[in-house]
Amino acid sequence: MSSEPKAPGAPAPLSGLPLFYRAPEPLSAAVHGAWRLKDGDVSFAADTPFVPIVVGELAASARSYPIVFAAGNAQPIAVLGLERANLFVTNGAWAEDAYLPAYVRRYPFGFIATANPERFALAIDGASDRVVRTGGDGVALFDEDVKPSATTRQALAFCEVFQSEVAATTAFVEALKAQDLLIDRRADATLPDGRKLGLEGFQIVDARKFAGLADDVMLDWHRRGWLALVHFHLSSLDRFSALLTLQTARAAAPAPAKASKKPAKARAESAPADT
Repeated sequence: MSSEPKAPGAPAPLSGLPLFYRAPEPLSAAVHGAWRLKDGDVSFAADTPFVPIVVGELAASARSYPIVFAAGNAQPIAVLGLERANLFVTNGAWAEDAYLPAYVRRYPFGFIATANPERFALAIDGASDRVVRTGGDGVALFDEDVKPSATTRQALAFCEVFQSEVAATTAFVEALKAQDLLIDRRADATLPDGRKLGLEGFQIVDARKFAGLADDVMLDWHRRGWLALVHFHLSSLDRFSALLTLQTARAAAPAPAKASKKPAKARAESAPADT
């Protein structure tokens, strides 16, 4: 199953696969006709300190998280923690008062590149705990006549809506880079117990340079809606203090496992990005 928009790079783990994915494969009735999808939680996102977002969700994300830009391709990123842990996932559930990024909502579906560079195929992560290869649990991915089920059609539509934001996201970040507005930053924090945390590998907009943009650029950006996006980003940086509060509270509570003290790097590598 395919769609056509191109996607920007997105944060990826050391495996080179898109974030969260372990075995993505193009979805087809011939191979996956008997597969089903069961309900599941968001435990797969419990260890990630960031997820990519697109401009269409930047305003909503900024109310819950610091929004920064990945070093390299300037992919907008919602910061979820100060170490390799997601402060918004507890016992498999995302915090009800926080925006749930589309990148998380679409999993285990996604888009994968095809031989045609202008097209992408709907894919599914065969290693997801939600995937049922045999048996009656969950909902079917294909109907008895091997047509995509309602679940699969909804997944495709969701991914296509996200992909429609890709061009707008790319244009926005390219404009930021063209005006040389992005500067390297890292976030450091010290917990009450003396433990030091840090997040590195990201950029933010230089507020001083942004304020000094030429009048014609300001007018153009206002018409495109980019001024508002920059203001959402800059105001969201105050959310780093909220992350520290959450981290402090989590550190004070009994923890089932130790988290890495090594600073988490917001990597931005070329990979299919979608929701």
